[in-house]
Amino acid sequence: MMKKTLKLALAAVLMLGSSSLFAQKFGRINTQEIIMSMPETKTMQTNMEAFGKELQDNIETMNVEFNTKFQDYQKNLNTYTDTVREMKERELQDLQGRIREFQERAQQDYQKKSDELLSPIIQKAKEAIDKVSVAGGYMFVFDTSTGSLAYFNETTLTDIAPEVKKELGITDTPEAAAATTTPAAAE
Repeated sequence: MMKKTLKLALAAVLMLGSSSLFAQKFGRINTQEIIMSMPETKTMQTNMEAFGKELQDNIETMNVEFNTKFQDYQKNLNTYTDTVREMKERELQDLQGRIREFQERAQQDYQKKSDELLSPIIQKAKEAIDKVSVAGGYMFVFDTSTGSLAYFNETTLTDIAPEVKKELGITDTPEAAAATTTPAAAE
């Protein structure tokens, strides 16, 4: 009889707890899909294609220059004095180094420009997700493209960091905070 009463009480607690859980609204979104469907993304991709083509054209121009000089070097190799041959080899090596350096910088510039153009698009999508989430009364919205939270209502959450710090024996005294923020000042 006692076991049966305990099971009924446990079931009642679980039902009450789960009913409050079901009262909360959860959503999902594929942020990547949203960003890819935004008109701004299509414009960004067009701009990036043009920028990439410009960089590629510069690399090709440098490669043509190298190939022309290399063919000239090979064609006239037997007529060069040692000094001229060494100078031509050094010139080819320098040109190869500049091409390699330009390719590396072009790759960095391409990534930087992509990040610059994509950042406001991501921000706009995030603001829209937040606005829809708040208006819809969602507590959590999961991003299925990354497996993370796209939105959460922070006012309904309790920060458990103080309890975790207490469990770990960490104290936040003003002296401890000052010591961790200004170690260079003590030197």
